[in-house]
Amino acid sequence: MKKIYSLFVISAILVSCGKNKETSVESIISSGNLTELTAKKKEITSKLEEINKDLEAINTAISEKDTVKKLPLITTFVAKDTVFNHYLELQGNVTTKQNILVYPEMPGILKRVLVKEGQKVYKGQLLATIDDGGLANQVAQLEATTQLAKTTYERQKRLWEQKIGSEIQFLQTKTNYQAQTSSLKQLKSQLAKASIRAPFSGVIDDVFKEAGTVIAPGQGSEVFRIVNLNNMYIEAEVPERYITSITKNKAVKVSFPVLGISLDSKVNQVGSYINPNNRSFKIEVPVANKSGNVKPNLTAKLQINDYSDEESVLIPQSIISENANGEQFVYVIRDKNDAQEATAERVIIKTGKTQGNLIEVLENLPVGTEIIDEGARSVNNGQTVKVINK
Repeated sequence: MKKIYSLFVISAILVSCGKNKETSVESIISSGNLTELTAKKKEITSKLEEINKDLEAINTAISEKDTVKKLPLITTFVAKDTVFNHYLELQGNVTTKQNILVYPEMPGILKRVLVKEGQKVYKGQLLATIDDGGLANQVAQLEATTQLAKTTYERQKRLWEQKIGSEIQFLQTKTNYQAQTSSLKQLKSQLAKASIRAPFSGVIDDVFKEAGTVIAPGQGSEVFRIVNLNNMYIEAEVPERYITSITKNKAVKVSFPVLGISLDSKVNQVGSYINPNNRSFKIEVPVANKSGNVKPNLTAKLQINDYSDEESVLIPQSIISENANGEQFVYVIRDKNDAQEATAERVIIKTGKTQGNLIEVLENLPVGTEIIDEGARSVNNGQTVKVINK
């Protein structure tokens, strides 16, 4: 009867505390600041620890007087050294350095368009021609006069070498020939601008102008868009705190959610500039595109191995609790007997990086330690428990 009365009193206290806590929490959430909220959390945690201590004492007294043991049932696992690879996950966009608009270099009427959208072209291939306005005829005439100037110069040179004629005649023919050659070269350079050629090998993505259109150099007069899908890369921004761990040649796992494909690559380039707006730096990751399905501006997901440990201890995050001081702890078992009964012991730990639902433990959990898994939230420090591992 005393036992039932004691439990009733404790339950009443807990219910009372719960009501006060509920009212208090609602009040502090509606009007309190961060400092007040943090202080309230510590106060509640402290009260919870006091109640847990009282419960431990009562459980001990009950276990001493109760002839039939009703121990908490738990499962455990043994801490093992595991290879731990942590990956930084980023999102980036596919781009290419060879994605340009092709503009005319001289004004005129677009005479012929020799390619169509989607066509593969090669560097230097003729894409279109512009009406040269008689420039080709001028080149032909100048070629004829240049040939005559060359013949005259060569004859005068032979005579001068034989000491026949005057030096001034020789110099005049030489100067005339050089001037004609220079003019012809310049005119041919102008005529070459009447031919629009591919600056690199790639695919014609857009044809903006049709034959017969009047065009001129400058904005709005683009004729083609040409893209090279072989020279692709992913550009992503990395937070500055990873500047020492994300370096050139780091292995990268690349996936394209839209395409449903994945591939392995590496960091090809690391930016030397920290963007002051978002405190990040850029990286480039090359992409093999043999199928041609990877397009500019396609979204990609990157996983970069920024940390590895060959002998780490990993535990589920769900079994970790926190005390009033902000310290993390788990329960381990000590003194297990043949009846699979043991004592639960609270151990303060220090954690590191996460991997899915697992977290790395850096301190106080040596390999071989038996850690409480199922039931970790319902036991108390020093409590006797029963292990029911299958």
